[in-house]
Amino acid sequence: MTPVNPVDDTTVDIAALLERGRTLSTPVLRAAVDRLAPPMDTVAAYHFGWIDAQGRPADGDGGKAVRPALALLSAEAAGASPETGVPGAVAVELVHNFSLLHDDLMDGDEQRRHRDTVWKVHGPAQAILVGDALFALANEVLLELGTVEAGRAARRLTTASRKLIDGQAQDISFEHRERVTVEECLEMEGNKTGALLACAVSIGAVLGGADDRTADTLEAYGHHLGLAFQAVDDLLGIWGDPDATGKQTWSDLRQRKKSLPVVAALAAGGTASERLGELLSADAKSNDFDSFSEEEFATRAALIEEAGGREWTAREARRQHAVAIEALDGVDMPPQVRAQLTALADFVVVRKR
Repeated sequence: MTPVNPVDDTTVDIAALLERGRTLSTPVLRAAVDRLAPPMDTVAAYHFGWIDAQGRPADGDGGKAVRPALALLSAEAAGASPETGVPGAVAVELVHNFSLLHDDLMDGDEQRRHRDTVWKVHGPAQAILVGDALFALANEVLLELGTVEAGRAARRLTTASRKLIDGQAQDISFEHRERVTVEECLEMEGNKTGALLACAVSIGAVLGGADDRTADTLEAYGHHLGLAFQAVDDLLGIWGDPDATGKQTWSDLRQRKKSLPVVAALAAGGTASERLGELLSADAKSNDFDSFSEEEFATRAALIEEAGGREWTAREARRQHAVAIEALDGVDMPPQVRAQLTALADFVVVRKR
């Protein structure tokens, strides 16, 4: 896929932008995690990649750090310093990782970022408890600031968290349905992914004193960016390189996820669409689904592509990207901040993991 309205790479260093978010937020994130009672502090440290399964210091992959980068840029969009957005960046990152811990367990994922998941190493109970603890820490980090802006930020984070959980519930329910509409899928993904990204790109501005109109406009950018992000994630969930994604081949098909490529293919009509529907209907009733061969998953992926689900999802990612960029017109911000937000949106749509 090619980005829409790409920013000149000579003006924006994406790697540096992401690293700034990681560098400024990680010490505060570590301090928050250190508050947890043993062994939750150790389990959380393993999840974040700070230690290995034996408790030795590690330099694991802590993720792309898109949300912290957005939170710092959000503060700058409101005319505040990037440091103003750090508590928001940490709070959003805590909620995001709460969702990852629980999602991995619910989905049965054994690998994340090329390592065994927390539930696989430390057991399901610890995955649940540590996820709950990170969720509680998120609001604590914000509210201990003791400002009016912190209260406003916490309300936005709480709303985004509720939507995220709504989206996860919708996602799980879709796995047990033969048909899901494209509209239902987009609503689910807007909740599951778009809500927290929208919060990330407004929370720094709120902490910096921005009014609700500015915050809402930035949230619109984040919401559509989240939909673009999830559309790309759905493509990677089927056709992504395991060496890049850290997940199994055909990951989403193994979990019977009704992701955008699948839903779009089933809605397309035609021979490939009908054959795919027949196979997925049979899969839902199969007792030996877990023993399917690579070829069987490859067949389903090929039918999705033949029915147009892959290309439709790629187009939708580009469309949502364009809507996100357009939303930035509603905020008066420094030109360089706008360029950085645009570049981050481009990065989200062309990433490989």
